[in-house]
Amino acid sequence: MSTEKTFYQPLGGNEMPRFGGPATFMRLPAKTLADPLDVGIIGVPMDIGASNRPGARFGPREIRDESRMLRPFNVSTGADPFNSLAIADIGDVAINTFNLLKSVQIIEDHYDQVVAAGVTPVSIGGDHTIVLPILRALKKKYGPVGLVHIDAHADVNDHMFGEKIAHGTPFRRAVEEGLLDGNRVVQIGLRGTGYSPDEYQWSKDQGFRVVQAEECWYKSLAPLMAEVREKVGGGPVYLSFDIDGLDPAFAPGTGTAEVGGLTVHQGLEIVRGCKGLDIIGCDLVEVSPPYDVSKNTSVVGANLLYEMLCVLPGVKYSTI
Repeated sequence: MSTEKTFYQPLGGNEMPRFGGPATFMRLPAKTLADPLDVGIIGVPMDIGASNRPGARFGPREIRDESRMLRPFNVSTGADPFNSLAIADIGDVAINTFNLLKSVQIIEDHYDQVVAAGVTPVSIGGDHTIVLPILRALKKKYGPVGLVHIDAHADVNDHMFGEKIAHGTPFRRAVEEGLLDGNRVVQIGLRGTGYSPDEYQWSKDQGFRVVQAEECWYKSLAPLMAEVREKVGGGPVYLSFDIDGLDPAFAPGTGTAEVGGLTVHQGLEIVRGCKGLDIIGCDLVEVSPPYDVSKNTSVVGANLLYEMLCVLPGVKYSTI
């Protein structure tokens, strides 16, 4: 096994037409944990924790496909991730298609290996249930972590149909299990209808900063992200982006769409605003290709994942 890291590059459009080449994220080399890596792109093709529209199991495949137009250098921010870190696509988690709880354990076991290898996981969902086993694995190395969570929903239900684990419950379980530092958690984009006036009170009681979507309307989120960095900084941070945090005008291909959401520009501001945080993992979840006829949702998801790569610790920036 080689111990020397290689700066892997996405396959360029002048080397192979964009519609050809490997079916990996950004057409990166496919590697394994046996290879020395800093960052691993991981697909988690599971949607058996979803409560409404299915189809997020196809998210990793479609997002990888729609990432083929992405180029390695971020002209907008100056980030040069592929000449800074050893980044490769390390494939998918082999979940159990028929058993949610077994799948959650399979995911945790898989990420235990990723964390033990010193690889930062950048995950493609899948429904939002996947964040719970990922956080369980990360806690074994980092302890309770901070969280930047973009979503239309708080995902802090106590149960769904009597079940404690589903895509609407992960962050309540994460608090109960000591996976999160509640005073270093921000939830952005929450909105829609609920069951009571205190829909977000549980989150607030844990110390979370709750940013409802209406607070974001008609404005840049750069000032908000300065506040976010102040709140969640000072320790390891996980970034979790549910695509339904964006308005369905921009991302219709998702399971639980809610109107009045964030714009794509605001999504970019949020991710770029995480620069400087000690990000120890991130995900993009809930893209459902069967409801994404134009494939725009997968295009947006691929771009947000690329932006996440650009704000990881160790990424070098060039002067624009």
